[in-house]
Amino acid sequence: MTAKSPLLNRRTILAAGVATLAMPAVLRADPAPVKLGLIHPVTGALAFSGSQCRLGGQMAIADVNAAGGIKSMGGAKLEALLGDAQLRPELAASLVDQMAEAGASGFTGCFSSSLGLAATQAAAKYNLPFSIDSGVADNLTTRGLTNTFRLFPSASPIVADAVTELDEVNKNAGSPVKSAVLVHENSEFGTNTATALKDKLPGIGIKVLELMPHATPTRDFTNIALRIKEQKPELVIISNYVNEYMLLIRTLVQQRVPLVAMFSVLGGGFGLKFAKEQPGISDYVMDFNQWYNPRKPASLAFRERVESAGGTFTWEILFGYYAVGLLADGFEHAGTSDKAKVIPALAASTYYPEMLPYGPTSFIGGQNKGGHAVGLQIQKGDIKTIWPSQFADAKPVFPRPKV
Repeated sequence: MTAKSPLLNRRTILAAGVATLAMPAVLRADPAPVKLGLIHPVTGALAFSGSQCRLGGQMAIADVNAAGGIKSMGGAKLEALLGDAQLRPELAASLVDQMAEAGASGFTGCFSSSLGLAATQAAAKYNLPFSIDSGVADNLTTRGLTNTFRLFPSASPIVADAVTELDEVNKNAGSPVKSAVLVHENSEFGTNTATALKDKLPGIGIKVLELMPHATPTRDFTNIALRIKEQKPELVIISNYVNEYMLLIRTLVQQRVPLVAMFSVLGGGFGLKFAKEQPGISDYVMDFNQWYNPRKPASLAFRERVESAGGTFTWEILFGYYAVGLLADGFEHAGTSDKAKVIPALAASTYYPEMLPYGPTSFIGGQNKGGHAVGLQIQKGDIKTIWPSQFADAKPVFPRPKV
């Protein structure tokens, strides 16, 4: 699926989900729409990222419909059912129940792993397919839920690849980093990521001095910054969400914490918004995360599509886009929205997200083994891919220049 049609504005996209409720009688011979539940936190602490995932999903729905719908189903159009899970797992599960009753044939979501764990479990009660757009906890696809699929990589391979990149970059610079403090949000995502890093960093010669958890939301990181300053690490590694991410880094800079580098794994606030709005603070921050393949013209065109419509391009948009794309591909190959046929079609899928730096798609237990994150760095107000070399469009700046 390619992104050829113009980006619809948010109001138009939101209206599209209810357009079929008043179809004129002359159109009743058309195939029934295929309803998809899009469940995200679009209010509260994760509202920005959740809204970006939702926007990507809506863009994909618009593209599929503009290209003729699900052709094997006579051109059936996709229709969005939208739900706000806030940051409440019980609400995410309840939304699945409501959407299943409203005729949903599949789901995407939920940005947060904790929301995704609840929503996928709820969808399993109905054996309805769930395509995870963002949510990296390993157990999203290791619980044996045959209805759950993730096109994108899970936490374990992301952490392993991040450590490999950090080791390579550090050694190429003469190994200036010998110790680290890990700062993470205290839910499923941040805790699991930090724990995995703690186990792996000593293997590349980096001593972990302390793990520092925090709540979401957190409004003041002064005490954590001072604790880090007292520990005197060369490196801080961050795993948290957008608001806390940017506030923590700003606090570290303001408190003049001396660091060789600031590195994040799945840093929720690492993005173009951060790079452009806080250039002096965000400069040379490194992240290991999801991104597009900068060597693919389609990737750059998709980013331009978002930005020319006044949007902020983030990886969440790509995730939402391709999570819906995977479901649409499943319907296309099954020739039906019948869950008994769609789920096997998804399990056997080789659907390839052409704009992402991935290998061939292969699902094992609902997890695509071909998905990979990449090493990124903010340079001159933009995000550059610095690792691995086959996808890189810049070289790493390491150590971080002193200001």
